[in-house]
Amino acid sequence: MRDAAYDGRHGQRDEAIVTVLYDTGLRRGELSQVNQDMLDLRDSVLRIPAEIQKDYPNDNSPNPATFELDPEGDLSTVRTLRSYLDTRDDNSNALFPSQKSDRLTPKAINEVVKKAVKRASVRPHTYAGRGTPDDVSAHTLRHSVAYRLLHDYDDYTLYDVRNRLRHATILTTERKYDHFETI
Repeated sequence: MRDAAYDGRHGQRDEAIVTVLYDTGLRRGELSQVNQDMLDLRDSVLRIPAEIQKDYPNDNSPNPATFELDPEGDLSTVRTLRSYLDTRDDNSNALFPSQKSDRLTPKAINEVVKKAVKRASVRPHTYAGRGTPDDVSAHTLRHSVAYRLLHDYDDYTLYDVRNRLRHATILTTERKYDHFETI
């Protein structure tokens, strides 16, 4: 998908969007609100305030979140973001600005993912077998974070998935991802 992102007009931006979603598990609405000053590429972290996270504001408002970018060192997230930011020639504080407004909308971010998926001919695994590119969205990349942590890396648990995806309770994580663990 990352290579396929370059088949479009905004290759470096699109690769950065796919990479950040796949690395962090951010929701598309959250990513649309990320500003450049929330990134610390020297320390390889992304800090997002509570007010851009899901369900803010309410009695259970989340705490600010700090994401270690590419904790396993195999996604090149920092390199991808540096490369993308080096191509920018605008003054927008938004990490992903739009040509028509200050920042890409959540819908536009989802469209970036869907176009990269189609170009790459991604056929995801589903309960019924292999799916089609239409089965993949920005939210699917969030689910991929859970799968990657539980299957591709050693020593990650459902608690680690809960923390990365910022679920309010472990019950949400268990309900969605307990079947990912191999018994």
